[in-house]
Amino acid sequence: MTASEMIGTFRWEVDPDGIVVLTMDDPAGSANTMNAAWVESVTKVNDRLEAEKATITGVVITSAKKTFFAGGNLNEIISTTPDQAQACTDNVNLIKKQLPRLETLGRPVVAAINGAALGGGYEITLACHHRIALDARGSQIGLPEVSLGLLPGAGGVVRTVRLLGIQDALMNVLLQGQRYAPADALAKGLVHAVVADADTMLADAKAWIKANPKATQPWDVKGYKIPGGSPSTPAFAANLPAFPANLRKQIKGAPMPAPLNIMAAAVEGAQVDFDNALLIETRYLVDLIIGQVSKNMIKAFFFDMQYVNSGGSRPQGYDVYKAKKVAVLGAGMMGAGIAYVCAKVGIEVVLKDVTLESAQKGKAYSENLVSKAVSRKKMTQEAADGLLALITPTEKAEDVAGADLVIEAVFENTELKHKVFGEIEHLVNADAVLGSNTSSLPITGLAEGVQRAEDFIGLHFFSPVDKMPLLEIISGKRTSEATLAKAFDLAKQIKKTPILVNDSPGFFTSRVISTFINECLAMIGEGVDPQSIEQACTQAGYPVGALALMDELNMSLMRKIRLETQRNAGDAQWVHHPADAVVDRMIDEFKRPGRKDGAGFYNYVNGQKAGLWPGLREHFGNNEANPALGTAGLIELQERMLFIESIETIRCFDEGVLRSVEEANIGSIMGIGFPPWTGGVVQYIAQYEDGPIGFVERAQQLADSYGDRFSPPASLIAAAKEGKVLPG
Repeated sequence: MTASEMIGTFRWEVDPDGIVVLTMDDPAGSANTMNAAWVESVTKVNDRLEAEKATITGVVITSAKKTFFAGGNLNEIISTTPDQAQACTDNVNLIKKQLPRLETLGRPVVAAINGAALGGGYEITLACHHRIALDARGSQIGLPEVSLGLLPGAGGVVRTVRLLGIQDALMNVLLQGQRYAPADALAKGLVHAVVADADTMLADAKAWIKANPKATQPWDVKGYKIPGGSPSTPAFAANLPAFPANLRKQIKGAPMPAPLNIMAAAVEGAQVDFDNALLIETRYLVDLIIGQVSKNMIKAFFFDMQYVNSGGSRPQGYDVYKAKKVAVLGAGMMGAGIAYVCAKVGIEVVLKDVTLESAQKGKAYSENLVSKAVSRKKMTQEAADGLLALITPTEKAEDVAGADLVIEAVFENTELKHKVFGEIEHLVNADAVLGSNTSSLPITGLAEGVQRAEDFIGLHFFSPVDKMPLLEIISGKRTSEATLAKAFDLAKQIKKTPILVNDSPGFFTSRVISTFINECLAMIGEGVDPQSIEQACTQAGYPVGALALMDELNMSLMRKIRLETQRNAGDAQWVHHPADAVVDRMIDEFKRPGRKDGAGFYNYVNGQKAGLWPGLREHFGNNEANPALGTAGLIELQERMLFIESIETIRCFDEGVLRSVEEANIGSIMGIGFPPWTGGVVQYIAQYEDGPIGFVERAQQLADSYGDRFSPPASLIAAAKEGKVLPG
């Protein structure tokens, strides 16, 4: 046997001191994953380690890839069906059998984490006695399985509970799937050391082995107790009810089984020995793998996200664009937020408003954000000063000279938008991208206000801009492919997830979310109890109730947009919605347009919600014409919300607004809060009971009860007969 050789996906090397360096280097892929080849390889590696134990002084595990380890094989997971539960259990247990062999070898084992170690990758390191992380750019460490509807099933739950304690494991690692930079992982106790370069990492790993020849896992030491106590510890048991209470607050009754299974595996596993805890963890994992929610979430948050971020819809053949100077027109809440995210990545920003005072107020938004970041040690004062120096507030049009990007963020009025572009178009670069942050006005019509319609594009940001991850990019009839490619590149430059859609009133996101809000407002008009509506929203998985959301958006603004859209469409083509009358009464009769005015569907005290307005039940609480409408169960209310958004999405495909299923799913979840457990608006149809045909049948029932707006489009009916959501 040579000193250096390949054993499947591992390179085996032995140094003169008897330290074995195992380098994971799967020849079949750009990343190491916990696939069948890895399982076979690690089994052979363990066999050899045990056979040659007498000549081995320690083991270092590292990777030849940019990442340490990418985790489980999601293609295998997403295809596992309920009838394969036993085979899945056997496979998971086979993987779990290998890691304890490593940690109980009787020799010190160190993980030299050279890059990202997420999910299964971090679980491998947990089976090591010491973890050293390289401070590599972009490296992340953690167990994010919950974000895919899963739990860490290679011992991640069992080992983090024993390492950190039940509370810290649940709150800092498992339930929210946090991803930590190496320094933060060190602070949270996930790794033992962080180093600056790869040579130091390997040298330190070997030095630790020499200094700790009898290393073992802390929980293998006789008398070891879980930090903070186990459920049988009186002090811990007294606080145990707080865990499910906090979890209820987090998921709000939504059908999200992963957090529930994680908590159960953690608490139950803490009451038994290590081996039985692993079996408990397996059972809760398999329950999730064979379920539908994990399949929905894996499709959305891994496969669909991969398509979107890799530029699946970006026009090809154009060089990557990088903005250098942006003119942001309008320093209100949206403009101020856009200025911040641009300056944060080093783009020079001219923040223009009608008066210098207004522009300076817009810059103050960034000043407040960086001040908080500095106080929380998330940013140095030097970096904060540098960011703010990039933002120039002004009332002078000539200050936009030299800008290669314009983002207009004024009020939703076509004439006003034409006016502000007319003031600056001749001053910016001749090939500058001309972007409008509009949420509803057709881009083709707005482009009539500029000389270069081919450079004009919609850039729909979401509020608050510094937190919301999506950027909806809208192509008008004359927008060039080159401009569309530039807009995609801009989104990536400012760390946003881009979806590309075609022009239409309301585009995709605003158009679809309006159906959700309108449906809930129609329920008010029908006499449905307002608290039931809000409860149905949160238990369906929406982040906030529709009535609270409408108060934030403000009914006066929404009515102005509605009237503007109606005017553009023409009164003869406009179809009135039952929600319109509710909004009109709230504004005209009750003077309650929303939170900004101190009164909406909710009462407000000092700007904070103070309960639903009792007048809703008084003025809308009876429906003598059809009393059954006011007594629909929560499931029916939820299906009305979910169905109306999915049906409108199909209409967007029919009209050519949407370009891909992936962008529809990601846009709906990240932009407008469609429940994550569904996998998005299109996946909701695909995964409905009995598939698309079951969805069509239920939609027809809803249409019979509530109106033609629920009638499934002809394209969906035809596709559903073939088991599809979309034709083709």
